[in-house]
Amino acid sequence: MTETADDLSAPLGQDKLRRKRRLRLPFTAMQLLALLLGLFLVAFAGFAIFNKDPLGGEPMTRIAIREPNATDKAADEKPAASGHGQESKQDTKEAPKQAVPGEQKTITMIDGSTGARHDVVIGSGDAADKGEAASAPPPVMAGINPKLLEKSRYGMIPVVADGLKPFNVYAADADRAKAAKMPVVAIVIGGLGVGAAKTLDAIMKLPAAVTLAFTPYGADPGKLAERARAQRHEIFLQIPMEPYDFPDNDPGPQTLLTSLSPDQNMDRLYWHLSRMQGYAGLTNFMGARFIATEPAMQPIIREAAKRGLGFFDDGSSPRSIAPQTAANQAMPFGKGDIAIDVVPTPTEIDRALNKLEATARERGIAVGTASALPVSIERIGAWTKTLGDRGILLVPLTTAMLKSKSS
Repeated sequence: MTETADDLSAPLGQDKLRRKRRLRLPFTAMQLLALLLGLFLVAFAGFAIFNKDPLGGEPMTRIAIREPNATDKAADEKPAASGHGQESKQDTKEAPKQAVPGEQKTITMIDGSTGARHDVVIGSGDAADKGEAASAPPPVMAGINPKLLEKSRYGMIPVVADGLKPFNVYAADADRAKAAKMPVVAIVIGGLGVGAAKTLDAIMKLPAAVTLAFTPYGADPGKLAERARAQRHEIFLQIPMEPYDFPDNDPGPQTLLTSLSPDQNMDRLYWHLSRMQGYAGLTNFMGARFIATEPAMQPIIREAAKRGLGFFDDGSSPRSIAPQTAANQAMPFGKGDIAIDVVPTPTEIDRALNKLEATARERGIAVGTASALPVSIERIGAWTKTLGDRGILLVPLTTAMLKSKSS
């Protein structure tokens, strides 16, 4: 065997030592690797033994559960009075989705005669957003005859007393003798009470002869209704009723529904009646299905007549049974002829107002309906300023209803 110079020059025994070291290094690395693997297995076994996770590594989602506050508990304990569309035990079979009072939402109004669709945004007010507005009976408004009120479990509601009817007592002043001799126009602005700014615009910018219709929602619709009466506007109360596309199109809490019993709808009606006072009559808020369903609608008309109120049909449902039902009760009744702001542009609103004027000349009476859009208020306000010069009298809705009944 041939030896290298290193081997010849190395001290005796050193070459063997060098070989032993070279052989020992791989063995030491494998031991280290085995040690690390052993430690890992021990740690994993300890985690598996001492960890108390019952899900055993299954995926988890963490959610925060809020402790119910006093308001929530009160709403659960008094569902009907809270106004969130909850019902008593007898109502549990029907639980449609309801809107929260004051929640801002867009609803679609459909003109029954033309089929035109008009989107309207309802709902505003901090208190209403928190559901606080309907948690207690509203206070009685100023200027209300206490004899014309009776107590319900929701608050004070209108009643006939001493031969006095709310329709007559709360109708706005008008020259009815003059109205009997010339064409008259009445205008009803609806959807008020849920937005203070637009409601105040309607109250302050429109003539007193314009009738204002309030929904029962909002932070404090009674205060706004009180302001309207102080400005000599007469007011009507809008009752949310079931449309054909309910619950996709939902008028709001405590909506009257064709699927409910007469007693259940009457209970909901009382809730609406208690939200404010001083109204001369009722009118539908949406409700194309409800107002066309005789078994559902008849009890409501009878109750309104019994309490000395008039009823105004906004004209959105061509199949409404309200006219004949109201006639059977010999109660004041009116029906909308033209929806003024179905297309909310100045040109189309002016065109609708001209059509309303032509209808008044032809039939002697015409009633227009509109929402409190800024463009609507501006165009209606401008139109009414010169209406008298054209031989037509602007009158409150109650005056138009009485003229219609006598003619």
